[in-house]
Amino acid sequence: MTTAIRVWLDDVRPAPEGWKHVTTPEEVIMLMQTDIVLEMSLDHDLGLTEERTGYKVLVWLEEAVATRAFVPPPKIVIHSANAVGRKRMEQALASGQSHLNNAENAQ
Repeated sequence: MTTAIRVWLDDVRPAPEGWKHVTTPEEVIMLMQTDIVLEMSLDHDLGLTEERTGYKVLVWLEEAVATRAFVPPPKIVIHSANAVGRKRMEQALASGQSHLNNAENAQ
């Protein structure tokens, strides 16, 4: 059974009430594949390895949209205080949106 959820990715800040709090990019990716994610709010720095950040979620999402016609959550917010990480994540979001727009225009 799929559930409609809002996902909060952060290792330090608590999730707002009613949100599913996760601390790894792998958890977010799994939830996007198994549940209906209405909204995501992503932090960049998660206190893990350099590769395991909120950016990893958006790289996966961009690839899934481009190659598998995956439909992303309707709302994605970046709440990272890391300015460089935030910029990378914003660029990945824009690229993923571009892939989605191209797919919609091809139909």
